[in-house]
Amino acid sequence: MSRALILDSEALATLGGRPSRRQEEVRAAMRAAALMHRDVIVPAVILAELYRGAGRNHAVDACLARETGIRVRDTDRSLARLVGGVLTGAKADSRYLADAHVVAAAVETGGGVVLTGDPDDLASLAAPYPNITVQSLP
Repeated sequence: MSRALILDSEALATLGGRPSRRQEEVRAAMRAAALMHRDVIVPAVILAELYRGAGRNHAVDACLARETGIRVRDTDRSLARLVGGVLTGAKADSRYLADAHVVAAAVETGGGVVLTGDPDDLASLAAPYPNITVQSLP
Protein backbone atom coordinates (compact mmCIF):
# COMPACT_ATOMS: atom_id res chain seq x y z
CA MET A 1 0.00 0.00 0.00
CA SER A 2 1.03 3.60 -0.44
CA ARG A 3 1.63 6.23 2.17
CA ALA A 4 -1.40 8.38 2.94
CA LEU A 5 -2.71 11.56 4.51
CA ILE A 6 -4.79 10.72 7.60
CA LEU A 7 -7.20 13.27 9.06
CA ASP A 8 -8.09 13.43 12.73
CA SER A 9 -11.32 14.91 14.09
CA GLU A 10 -10.04 18.48 14.21
CA ALA A 11 -8.75 18.32 10.63
CA LEU A 12 -12.09 16.98 9.38
CA ALA A 13 -14.06 19.47 11.49
CA THR A 14 -11.94 22.25 10.02
CA LEU A 15 -12.92 21.16 6.52
CA GLY A 16 -16.58 21.25 7.50
CA GLY A 17 -16.35 24.63 9.20
CA ARG A 18 -16.27 28.22 8.03
CA PRO A 19 -13.62 29.27 5.52
CA SER A 20 -10.36 30.00 7.30
CA ARG A 21 -6.61 29.87 6.88
CA ARG A 22 -6.62 26.57 8.74
CA GLN A 23 -9.22 25.16 6.34
CA GLU A 24 -7.10 26.21 3.38
CA GLU A 25 -4.10 24.42 4.93
CA VAL A 26 -6.10 21.18 5.19
CA ARG A 27 -7.24 21.54 1.58
CA ALA A 28 -3.65 22.22 0.48
CA ALA A 29 -2.51 19.02 2.20
CA MET A 30 -5.30 17.12 0.45
CA ARG A 31 -4.31 18.58 -2.94
CA ALA A 32 -0.69 17.58 -2.32
CA ALA A 33 -1.79 14.04 -1.45
CA ALA A 34 -3.85 13.85 -4.64
CA LEU A 35 -0.90 15.07 -6.74
CA MET A 36 1.26 12.32 -5.24
CA HIS A 37 -1.51 9.73 -5.79
CA ARG A 38 -1.85 9.14 -2.06
CA ASP A 39 -5.04 8.30 -0.23
CA VAL A 40 -6.75 10.73 2.12
CA ILE A 41 -8.26 8.69 4.94
CA VAL A 42 -10.44 9.39 7.94
CA PRO A 43 -11.13 6.51 10.33
CA ALA A 44 -14.84 5.91 10.94
CA VAL A 45 -14.35 6.36 14.68
CA ILE A 46 -13.43 9.99 13.94
CA LEU A 47 -16.89 10.45 12.44
CA ALA A 48 -18.33 9.12 15.69
CA GLU A 49 -16.42 11.85 17.54
CA LEU A 50 -17.98 14.49 15.31
CA TYR A 51 -21.56 13.19 14.94
CA ARG A 52 -23.18 15.05 17.85
CA GLY A 53 -26.68 15.97 16.78
CA ALA A 54 -28.59 17.02 13.68
CA GLY A 55 -26.67 20.23 12.93
CA ARG A 56 -23.23 18.73 13.40
CA ASN A 57 -24.22 15.50 11.66
CA HIS A 58 -25.31 17.50 8.62
CA ALA A 59 -22.04 19.46 8.62
CA VAL A 60 -19.97 16.26 8.68
CA ASP A 61 -22.04 14.60 5.97
CA ALA A 62 -21.96 17.73 3.80
CA CYS A 63 -18.19 17.94 4.21
CA LEU A 64 -17.72 14.31 3.15
CA ALA A 65 -20.00 14.85 0.15
CA ARG A 66 -18.27 18.07 -0.88
CA GLU A 67 -14.63 17.10 -0.27
CA THR A 68 -13.97 14.47 -2.88
CA GLY A 69 -11.26 11.92 -2.34
CA ILE A 70 -11.70 11.25 1.37
CA ARG A 71 -11.94 7.55 2.12
CA VAL A 72 -13.61 6.51 5.37
CA ARG A 73 -11.81 3.54 6.93
CA ASP A 74 -14.18 1.30 8.86
CA THR A 75 -12.84 -0.56 11.87
CA ASP A 76 -12.62 -4.26 11.13
CA ARG A 77 -10.65 -6.94 12.95
CA SER A 78 -7.44 -6.10 11.09
CA LEU A 79 -7.55 -2.41 11.98
CA ALA A 80 -8.64 -3.22 15.54
CA ARG A 81 -5.46 -5.30 15.97
CA LEU A 82 -3.36 -2.40 14.71
CA VAL A 83 -5.15 0.00 17.06
CA GLY A 84 -4.42 -2.32 19.98
CA GLY A 85 -0.79 -2.48 18.92
CA VAL A 86 -0.54 1.31 18.71
CA LEU A 87 -1.99 1.67 22.22
CA THR A 88 0.31 -1.03 23.58
CA GLY A 89 3.38 0.46 21.89
CA ALA A 90 2.68 3.85 23.42
CA LYS A 91 1.63 2.37 26.79
CA ALA A 92 -1.59 4.33 26.37
CA ASP A 93 -5.03 3.49 27.69
CA SER A 94 -8.40 3.56 25.93
CA ARG A 95 -8.77 7.34 26.34
CA TYR A 96 -6.60 7.48 23.23
CA LEU A 97 -8.69 5.02 21.24
CA ALA A 98 -9.78 7.49 18.53
CA ASP A 99 -6.27 8.91 18.14
CA ALA A 100 -4.88 5.36 17.97
CA HIS A 101 -7.23 4.69 15.04
CA VAL A 102 -5.66 7.63 13.20
CA VAL A 103 -2.15 6.29 13.76
CA ALA A 104 -3.22 2.72 12.93
CA ALA A 105 -4.69 3.88 9.62
CA ALA A 106 -1.31 5.42 8.80
CA VAL A 107 0.52 2.24 9.84
CA GLU A 108 -1.79 0.20 7.63
CA THR A 109 -0.91 2.27 4.56
CA GLY A 110 2.81 1.96 5.12
CA GLY A 111 3.14 5.33 6.82
CA GLY A 112 2.26 8.83 5.90
CA VAL A 113 1.22 12.15 7.35
CA VAL A 114 -1.24 12.55 10.19
CA LEU A 115 -2.88 15.97 10.10
CA THR A 116 -4.03 16.90 13.59
CA GLY A 117 -5.03 19.58 16.02
CA ASP A 118 -3.58 17.45 18.83
CA PRO A 119 0.06 16.93 17.87
CA ASP A 120 1.36 15.95 21.31
CA ASP A 121 -0.94 12.96 21.81
CA LEU A 122 -0.62 11.81 18.20
CA ALA A 123 3.17 12.17 18.25
CA SER A 124 3.32 10.00 21.37
CA LEU A 125 1.21 7.30 19.72
CA ALA A 126 3.16 7.51 16.46
CA ALA A 127 6.62 7.57 18.09
CA PRO A 128 7.40 3.88 17.40
CA TYR A 129 6.69 4.37 13.68
CA PRO A 130 9.44 6.36 11.92
CA ASN A 131 7.47 6.38 8.66
CA ILE A 132 4.64 8.45 10.21
CA THR A 133 4.88 12.22 10.38
CA VAL A 134 2.55 14.12 12.69
CA GLN A 135 1.71 17.51 11.22
CA SER A 136 0.00 20.09 13.42
CA LEU A 137 -2.76 22.25 12.03
CA PRO A 138 -1.73 25.92 12.02
